[in-house]
Amino acid sequence: MLALLISTASCGKNDNPSSPPQLAPTDLKINAVVAADSTGAVSFTATARNAVSYDFDFGNGKSKAGTNGTVQYTYSGTGDQTFTVKVTAKSESGLTATGSTNVKVSISKLLVWSDEFSDDGAPNPEKWGYDIGTGSNGWGNNEAQYYTDRPENVSIKDGILRITAQKENYSGNSYTSARLLTKGKFDFTYGRVEVSAKLPTGGGTWPAIWMLGSNITTLGWPDCGEIDIMEFKGNEPTKLYSTLHYPGHFGGNGNGTTINRNDLSTSFHKYTMDWTPAALKFYVDGQLYFTFKNEATLPFNNKFFLLLNFAMGGNFGGAIDPAFTKSTFEVDYVRVYKN
Repeated sequence: MLALLISTASCGKNDNPSSPPQLAPTDLKINAVVAADSTGAVSFTATARNAVSYDFDFGNGKSKAGTNGTVQYTYSGTGDQTFTVKVTAKSESGLTATGSTNVKVSISKLLVWSDEFSDDGAPNPEKWGYDIGTGSNGWGNNEAQYYTDRPENVSIKDGILRITAQKENYSGNSYTSARLLTKGKFDFTYGRVEVSAKLPTGGGTWPAIWMLGSNITTLGWPDCGEIDIMEFKGNEPTKLYSTLHYPGHFGGNGNGTTINRNDLSTSFHKYTMDWTPAALKFYVDGQLYFTFKNEATLPFNNKFFLLLNFAMGGNFGGAIDPAFTKSTFEVDYVRVYKN
């Protein structure tokens, strides 16, 4: 009997091995890179063993989660400021480790308007409106999509604005998408526009980051002026376009240039336009590639509003791939600065 009891106890222990130990994150490291453009933008990277997510406290009452340990944040205000940034690394079992670092920023450009797309759902109606329809009332370019404000075509999730074009029969069109604009909600003259975005894929896709003169209702186009900060053709997947349209230079005769870049549809890139009475300068990831001389006689000395849209085909987008079904234009943030 004693031998039987010992044998039974031994088998029970082997059939129910103890759970592996729960490991807390260790070796937490925090790196902060302050942008050299005096806008207060900082890129943070945190790494730790056994960590699956990170929470960033930026030291000014604002915070943000970053599952991969990488986040970007722009501080506001002017002058030299120092912030203590705290990071909490979390393991899969919920155990945590914390660390901190001091960040000094020098801000000479004032952030006057932005959308960080922090809240899931529809875009903020206080910041964005929509153009609905096909553009048959004068603002289209023979494109194939019908613009809607449906969540299927435009939504925010996990801090990213997603404008999705998809193939579907809708109101007599074969594709749907969305076109957002700040007309009647925000406009400005001179400053810096900065947009972080990842571009869609597919022949015929045509996403754009651009601006129109706020007096378009009274003057019409092209007299009001148009600033195309970034345009992209899915049929030319490594080429970016920046173009200005105004009297004498509009449509295919716009004044602009192009630059070739790889991974435009697999990574986020920063598209920037600096605008002064003297010039408009266009950058991608900090690289200047086009300078346009501004003059008092041109329309680029008045107020302009912002647009984000994703067209299909048309005069610029070209032939649509018959195999295209869906793709998304992703925007991390839109920021406007003034000196």
